[in-house]
Amino acid sequence: MSEPTAEEIKSAVLERYSAKAREQLAKAERIPLEPAGDACCGTAEAPAPAAETSSWADQQLYSAEELGTLPQEVTDLSLGCGNPTAIAELRPSEAVLDLGSGSGLDCFLAARQVGPEGRVVGLDMSDDMLELARRNLAKVGAANVEFRKGEMESMPLPDAAFDVIISNCVINLSPDKDAVFRESFRVLKPGGRLRVSDIVWTRTPSEEERTNLAEWAGCIAGALGVDEYVAKLKAAGFTGVETQLAGDADARGFASAYISATRPAALRGCC
Repeated sequence: MSEPTAEEIKSAVLERYSAKAREQLAKAERIPLEPAGDACCGTAEAPAPAAETSSWADQQLYSAEELGTLPQEVTDLSLGCGNPTAIAELRPSEAVLDLGSGSGLDCFLAARQVGPEGRVVGLDMSDDMLELARRNLAKVGAANVEFRKGEMESMPLPDAAFDVIISNCVINLSPDKDAVFRESFRVLKPGGRLRVSDIVWTRTPSEEERTNLAEWAGCIAGALGVDEYVAKLKAAGFTGVETQLAGDADARGFASAYISATRPAALRGCC
C-alpha cells in the first residue's frame, strides 16, 4: 500500500471531524441558544449534573468540578485522549493557544484558569468545528476566548505571542509534525510551555497501519513513538522534554501520553 500524501491525510482528517461537528450542530438546532453574559467562562444556564452526561471524557478525563462549570452541549463532543489543562499549570493573565481546539472544551477550562486578564485562542482548520465552537462560546459566555481558522503546520499567529500551548489528541493527526513543533516554538514566548495530551505507539507499527487513511483520521496511524516524539521536540529547539503514559497501552500497542516541553528563556545580557 502506498504512503498517503499530506493532502490526502488532511482531507481525511478534515472530513471526519467536520462531520462530527455537523452532527453536533444539527442536534444543537433543536436546542434554543440563550445568549450569555460577559462573565469569564460563566454559563448561561445551570449545566446538567456530570453524572447524567455520557461522553467518554466525562467518565475518564475531567473532574466533576471541571465539567460542572460547562453546559452539557459543550462536553457532549469531546474527542480528546487526556486533559492538557490538568498539567498546564496555567496562571492568571497568561495567554494560551489550543491546537485543534474542536468544540472548545479545553479552551473554556483554560479560560477559567487564566482569568479575565488572560486570553485563550483556539486554532482549528475545520469551518464546521469553528462554527460549533463559536456557538458554544456564545452559550458559555467566556469573554477571554476566541477561535481562529488555521493549520498548526503554518499558524496565522505572531511570534512569541503565547505563554502556553495546549493540545488534546490532535498533533498525531498532522502529516508534518516537524512543522507543528517548529511553529509551536515560534509562537511561544521565551520560557513558554508546551503541554499536550496525545496518542503514542508503544511498539513499531506495520507499514499497513502507517498507510491506512481511516486510521490516520482515527488518531492511530500518525502517532509517534515516545522516543521519536521527544527527538522531534528537541530538534525544534525545545528543552525539558518529558513524557508520561496516562495508562496502560492498548492491546494494539498504543497509549495516551502527556508530553511537556519548554521553549528556553531568552538569555540576559551582561549589562
